Amino acid sequence: MPTTLITGASSGLGAEMARQLAARGWDLALAARRTGRLEELREHILTTVPDRRIELRALDVTDDDQVFEVFRAFRDDFGTIDRVIVNAGLGKGAPLGTGRYDANRQTAMTNFVAALAQTEAAMEIFRDQRRGHLVMISSVSAMRGMRKTVTTYAATKAGVAALAEGVRNEMLGEPDLDIRVSTIYPGYIRSEMNERVSRTPFLVDTETGVRAMVDAIEAERANALVPRWPWVPLGKAMRHLPLSLVRRIT
Repeated sequence: MPTTLITGASSGLGAEMARQLAARGWDLALAARRTGRLEELREHILTTVPDRRIELRALDVTDDDQVFEVFRAFRDDFGTIDRVIVNAGLGKGAPLGTGRYDANRQTAMTNFVAALAQTEAAMEIFRDQRRGHLVMISSVSAMRGMRKTVTTYAATKAGVAALAEGVRNEMLGEPDLDIRVSTIYPGYIRSEMNERVSRTPFLVDTETGVRAMVDAIEAERANALVPRWPWVPLGKAMRHLPLSLVRRIT
């Protein structure tokens, strides 16, 4: 069976991606800080698809050494890793200059620096195998600079998208390597990260939103705003509208 490694898999989008990918025939390497949640997730998945192989490991993605250790250990478990989904993220933040640098820094370190470590670890495996599928979870907020509590978060997600595009660009010059790169830009999908937010426009439930993500991942699309409606047209508009109008739709 092909194998997908997912970070931040204990809850939210990561957990739902695990459930849906297992149903589509993928074995899973699941990593997160909360191993108890991972155990519960594995038990749940195996009640519906008992023939799946699911390996679990504790991982704090901000611990660089642990990232490499865990990715290599999963590779040793399965022999190969066919896909890595760089999903672990944090939604903390505050307007810059309001005394919450700690929250903004934590978000930056988790969402971008840790994503860099995960990308390095994944690409090390893929280069050795000479094949693989790297999936980077960005956000529609990466389309433009965002305000208030989302400023740092959006900047990190723009960085993740640029990192993915850089790898994709490099692979164009490596015809002997079959390494594909997908950047997924989720719109507003209900998850633990935003469960306290009650008035977000265009918000969809977790299962529906993640199904759109998994469809794009399985199709190995280079860039995908999901769900396609309304985020494909809105994403294009966000890139070109004046900031005064962007404020009204985000």
